[in-house]
Amino acid sequence: MLYLAQVHKNEFLEQYQLRLLARQETDDLWAIIPEEAFILLGKGNTMCEKLLVLVELSPTGDIERLEDATNWVLYLVRAYLSTGITPDFLQEEAERAEHWRQALTLQNQDLARRSLELEARREQIQALEESLKKDRNSFHKEERAES
Repeated sequence: MLYLAQVHKNEFLEQYQLRLLARQETDDLWAIIPEEAFILLGKGNTMCEKLLVLVELSPTGDIERLEDATNWVLYLVRAYLSTGITPDFLQEEAERAEHWRQALTLQNQDLARRSLELEARREQIQALEESLKKDRNSFHKEERAES
């Protein structure tokens, strides 16, 4: 699993560690890790303090890949922040989409109601037509009987 982490020096153990900041859930979704979670890098591994890194961990928690996150952060800036896509903008778009969804649901319900009303009216017209046919047939039978 892929994580965004920051390098810290553990003064007590005199070695560097990674503080996990966020976890990739899907290609386009990351979750912030609210609690402090650290992974020791082991003695002999020296890195710049406060450096942001992308770290891929195995299911057992072993580091499989570790890379500087600079290019990834720059990609995010280019892809989202340089075009004005901010969290507020995304929230507004999500709210607009929700309003559209609700409006479409109401329109769909209205159309379904109208369709049911039309079907009921069609059935009433058919019943009236049948009744008229019966009345007409009865009338013609009575005319013939009188003649």
